[in-house]
Amino acid sequence: MSGTVDWGYAEAYDDVSGEVAIVGVGDADHTAASGRTTKEIAIQAVERALDDAGLTARDVDGIMYAPFMADQLTERDFQAHFGVSQDIWVSHQGGGMRWAATAPYEAAQAIRTGQASVILNSFAVAWATQRGDMVGGPGQAHVDELYKQNLEVPFGWFPQPVYFATIARRHMHEFGTLPEALGAIAVACRAHANKNPTAVMHNKRLTLNDYLSKPFLVEPFRKEDCCLISDGGAAFLMTSVARARDLRRPVVEVAGVGLGTSYTGTHWSQQAAFTSTPQVFAGPVAFRMAGITPSEVDVFTCYDPFTIVTLMQLEDLGFCAKGGGGPFVTSTNLLHDGGGLPIQTHGGLLSHAYVLGIAHVGEVVRQLRGTAAAQVPGAEIGIYGGYTGPQASTLVLRRAR
Repeated sequence: MSGTVDWGYAEAYDDVSGEVAIVGVGDADHTAASGRTTKEIAIQAVERALDDAGLTARDVDGIMYAPFMADQLTERDFQAHFGVSQDIWVSHQGGGMRWAATAPYEAAQAIRTGQASVILNSFAVAWATQRGDMVGGPGQAHVDELYKQNLEVPFGWFPQPVYFATIARRHMHEFGTLPEALGAIAVACRAHANKNPTAVMHNKRLTLNDYLSKPFLVEPFRKEDCCLISDGGAAFLMTSVARARDLRRPVVEVAGVGLGTSYTGTHWSQQAAFTSTPQVFAGPVAFRMAGITPSEVDVFTCYDPFTIVTLMQLEDLGFCAKGGGGPFVTSTNLLHDGGGLPIQTHGGLLSHAYVLGIAHVGEVVRQLRGTAAAQVPGAEIGIYGGYTGPQASTLVLRRAR
């Protein structure tokens, strides 16, 4: 489906290209159940981001987080933990998922208007720890939604693996997509996780033959098509490009941002373009703002709760034609050193950690600095595609010259 089809729209974004840079990135420890609280995890990520940037808590005068996700790090938590009392600009348009891509746009606006100068975005989960109590995880967020309670759950369209297995089956029916295509994505993610000591699946190998030999979880998905449930989190710090040039790290600037929305809202079972994502609306805005085409991207990351979501976003962002995702991922080298299009070079949600996309942004920053564990040679432009179902966002990052 193309961006001209009347099932969604692109948000009207000002041009912020070259105005803001990501100057500090930090990951908390990504683990199975750890016994830590969400706030403890977030603070660890923030401390590491500050250290990475060479900044202190006193430098931070803006904080972004997602209030609809439980126990995120608020401005009061930040002040109490670090013992600071400066005025802090606060935005609830931060966190992970699609907001990990659009937070830099909101930050650019705040910096432009003088509301803040150094802005922190963080996100964390303790879902692996909470899993035994069956609270807090993604399943609860979905089943608590009234539409899903009444019109999806009673018919068996729950939980999330069932949603996306249905979408994958439809993609196979419409376009002839083969299991090997989903496997190629899972295997690339695992290969990159094997090189990344911070990845939950660092020590677990996966070949395509291994993948194809696995039993189905919900056909056509195997367990390896589905994201992890983890404890973990990440944070990143943003400031103006001018100020970033005085800090310790190579400057990674925001080149483009786009946001697309489906008219169906949270009920994407009703989306007319069932095998598409709102990236068809977000991507063109971000690429146009950055002045690039998909062929110029050196490293690709996206919110990848399931392999089919990666495949659809590759199509919808223009790396291949709609329906061509299967042949694309099976004929293109997806590895960091393969000369094709490297994807999810830290392992993604499938093999790194399920921290809802915020760690993907940190990975792109490291790639453009040249310090990633599975480094793409000469990477200059990278993207993160955020996704929630009814919304998708595109963030283009560029190594500044």
